[in-house]
Amino acid sequence: MAMQRFTKASRLLGSSQYSPVFSQARYRVSSSNLLVLARPSQQAARLGIVVAKKNVRLAVQRNQIKRLVREAFRVRQKEFGTIDMVVLARSGLDSLNKQDISKQVHRLFDELLKKLNHVDK
Repeated sequence: MAMQRFTKASRLLGSSQYSPVFSQARYRVSSSNLLVLARPSQQAARLGIVVAKKNVRLAVQRNQIKRLVREAFRVRQKEFGTIDMVVLARSGLDSLNKQDISKQVHRLFDELLKKLNHVDK
């Protein structure tokens, strides 16, 4: 099995890389607790995660959410091709357990992949 890693090249770093995704998002999928924005790019898939203290109070929970999103992305990174995406946590996400958060992230990634594949055809 090939090694799947979440390297620095797989991340959106700084506001100059986040801003185009927020302003030019071609793909949007959401649930009551999460929003995923994505746009085509020239590089391999990259991920940015925004978990505001306003929406998730405890640092432990914010870090746990980021770990779950990163892991879901790392495992499925090759499926996304060349897009930049931002996962934004909304209020109420901290009330869910790990399994529910993980399921929700994977479901949103599935919806995003459907949209990506639908546009390609």
